[in-house]
Amino acid sequence: MNKTLIEVLAESTLYQEYESAYSEMTGLPVALRPVESWQLPFHGKRFENPFCALVTQKSGACTASLQAQQQLSETATRGPQSVTSPTGICDFAVPVRLGERLIGFLTTGQVFCKKPTEAQFSHVRKLVAGWGVESDEATLRRTYFGTRVLTERQHQSALKLLSIFAEHLSLLGNQLVVQSQHSEPPLITKAKQYIADHQGEELSLEQVAKSVHTSKFYFCKIFKKGTGINFTDYLSRLRIERAKSLLLNPHLRVTEIAYEAGFQSLTHFNRVFKRILGLSPTRYREQSILT
Repeated sequence: MNKTLIEVLAESTLYQEYESAYSEMTGLPVALRPVESWQLPFHGKRFENPFCALVTQKSGACTASLQAQQQLSETATRGPQSVTSPTGICDFAVPVRLGERLIGFLTTGQVFCKKPTEAQFSHVRKLVAGWGVESDEATLRRTYFGTRVLTERQHQSALKLLSIFAEHLSLLGNQLVVQSQHSEPPLITKAKQYIADHQGEELSLEQVAKSVHTSKFYFCKIFKKGTGINFTDYLSRLRIERAKSLLLNPHLRVTEIAYEAGFQSLTHFNRVFKRILGLSPTRYREQSILT
């Protein structure tokens, strides 16, 4: 499910526009990839680093780059991280979550975090030769020293941009889960309509199953198969979508919004909101006002 959701997000207008704007502004490639990915994220992209494109044509260099990406995946599960490849080139990543669940990473990089030296280039030249890379020294030198060098401030700014956008992708991901465009059995369509009509009330699994004239056990099985999530999670996400709209009204208190969205207590509302979106209702409201 995570891989499919990442693929849908990557094809979205939101992501496509961000990728284009980010790369045009920074001159750096950016990619959205699932947690489990054994591919070079920037391969074939318009702003791919020429040096990286040159050396990763050979399996030895490709393996080294993939190992660096794997290391990045393992360390960036909690927050923004950087990793340096054997050639001295750095990549960055920030986690993308669906609530508390990690679904992928936003990555950028193929830059130097420190200005390369002649001694470093001499080491890299021997390294890539061992990988079987066939290139004249002039081309290797030009592409290597032509790699962009980021200052620490630029490095942190790039990570900040990715982190902000990762939050937007998380919100979009939640909407996609609720508003699935896949075909579904009529029973599921009818159940969703009943849930939407009564989401602001106390609503039990038994009530919904009864509304579509089936047993609770059978309904659970069909609903999970048809939507990818269980009834409780679906109802929570639907209510959170309602709450997000209400939070845009600055005249409504968070307590009022919680009950209007169908939650029976403010504590439960805060806990579910944080679990699904990764931030509190108050924080979400503040960000929405700023944007």
